[in-house]
Amino acid sequence: MASPATTQTVRPLDTLGFHASGPPQITDVVAEHLRLLGARSDGPADDGPPGRVTLRGAGFDPAHASVTWAQPGSGLVDEATVQAATGMMAVHGRRDGSPRGLAADYAATATAVLTVQGLLAGLVGQARGTGPSHFTTGADRAGLLAVSQYLAAAGADEGEAAELAPGGPPFTSAEGVLFELETLDPGAWAAFWRALGAPADAMRAGWRPFQFRYATACAPFPRALHSVTRAHPLPRIRQAAVLSGAEVCVLRTLAERALEADGAAPWSLRPLPGGPAPSGPRTTASPSAGRPLAGLTVLEAGRRVQAPLAAHLLGLLGAEVIRIEPPGGDPLRGMPPACSGISARWLALNRGKKAVEVDIKAEADRRRLREMATEADVFLHNWAPGRAAEFALDADDLARVNPALVHAYTSGWADRLQDAPMGTDFMAQARTGVGEAVRPEGEPPAPSLMTLLDVLGGLHGAEAVLAGLLLRERTGHGVRVDSSLLGAAETLTAPALRRVARGEAARRPAGFRHPLPTADGWLAPADESAGAAAAYDLRDLSTSDAVAQLSSHGLSATAVTTDLRDLHHDARFAGSIGRDAHGAPAVTAPWSLV
Repeated sequence: MASPATTQTVRPLDTLGFHASGPPQITDVVAEHLRLLGARSDGPADDGPPGRVTLRGAGFDPAHASVTWAQPGSGLVDEATVQAATGMMAVHGRRDGSPRGLAADYAATATAVLTVQGLLAGLVGQARGTGPSHFTTGADRAGLLAVSQYLAAAGADEGEAAELAPGGPPFTSAEGVLFELETLDPGAWAAFWRALGAPADAMRAGWRPFQFRYATACAPFPRALHSVTRAHPLPRIRQAAVLSGAEVCVLRTLAERALEADGAAPWSLRPLPGGPAPSGPRTTASPSAGRPLAGLTVLEAGRRVQAPLAAHLLGLLGAEVIRIEPPGGDPLRGMPPACSGISARWLALNRGKKAVEVDIKAEADRRRLREMATEADVFLHNWAPGRAAEFALDADDLARVNPALVHAYTSGWADRLQDAPMGTDFMAQARTGVGEAVRPEGEPPAPSLMTLLDVLGGLHGAEAVLAGLLLRERTGHGVRVDSSLLGAAETLTAPALRRVARGEAARRPAGFRHPLPTADGWLAPADESAGAAAAYDLRDLSTSDAVAQLSSHGLSATAVTTDLRDLHHDARFAGSIGRDAHGAPAVTAPWSLV
């Protein structure tokens, strides 16, 4: 192929073309992201098996991706059955007390982003010497990745620190307006409820389940707190939030979001100032088909989920990941439940990473971080807005010490919304209409307490970094890449927003993806079989017998996984779940690279 340093390109996939075939819920998203990255569509694949994406041109060898719902014979044939089998329905349904399907095509969307990641990683590997020419991924593996934190906690040495029971936001004002409440500060939580006259015992009892709702996907705080908000009009509730330091966000509808959507890509890439990157290898390690990022170093200053997951995926592709942690280490290492003394949830996102403690408030430590950046390929963070610039660690600052750096920022809003609330998962779901998109018609909108956007935002973050690395290889210059929870929300809700634009109902029909009870559990019909399956009374049949009965009538269905510990023993996921060195459940890489 042509020397990457001399190729003229603006976007990483300029002058490349692609063919795509397969489930449209997956390949439509793949095609859109490839186009946004510069590739042109050469139409549907005219040969080869279905479920194939091929990217070629610009002197690269063709890169192929095989994309499926799941392994043949697994009985997982679409979004509904994948959500059911991988535990997504169980986690999403915790707030309600029984499994529930996400009305948005979450597993398919995550699979599409993973597919683009694999294609980009293959081209980066080629540009560096060698990389995979073919890989496979499936929605089943994407679903397991989405629940990996919950799976890790379920298999830990100890129980949860907070109760797993129904309950949680959103709250309702006296006018009937649904809203989300957010604060990371127990003092602000208490001040908010005191301002509204909440009972002291309810206020105290509510903090822990509210605090842990990100980890448990439920928040069984006292019902009295809901009664309190229903007694106050929204202006009074907003005033209490301002006075306390908490934040509220009214749930937006998909129709409202459609009116303000700006059509921007879910990430942005900007070449960094300065001369070309130094030529020649930066390390002695070499990429391989299975590890196309081997020899690259990622510095990750990540908190919570989004940036750590992005770096975790880059590590699975072969990069060395070095976490930048505060003095004393990441406090989330101690979040229960633990395996061998380390948080199982923390391990799900950070296993295999090295760690260096840095006090960014100290000039000497900031100098040390800049020195580390001179030898790195990627600097990835999700600090609060303006934090990197405050400490002279922003993209332009670090480009002066390393013009080859890919500087990646995974944020909440990417500075695209003027009235944006706190950039956390549930606030982003509320603000962007996701709370409506994940519930079918006839149900009150409610953001999922499963961390949908943190996970999908992490996938977008890794996708953006890989695009930046490829652009660097093709131009010889460092790149700043930005991704966000907002971008993840827009990818997830794109089908619903298109329905709005066509004048159709934004939400899926009433009863959509509701599992059916059986004598010993739950069963989820495939979407195409759901209408006919609902006519059968399966409550006196075992789940296996109910699946068999529906199958005998030509209807597809699968058992709903309700205990995530059962995933270890599920033959359909053999090889996809293991144990790490601490004994914590570990979901393996979501791609098979060849």
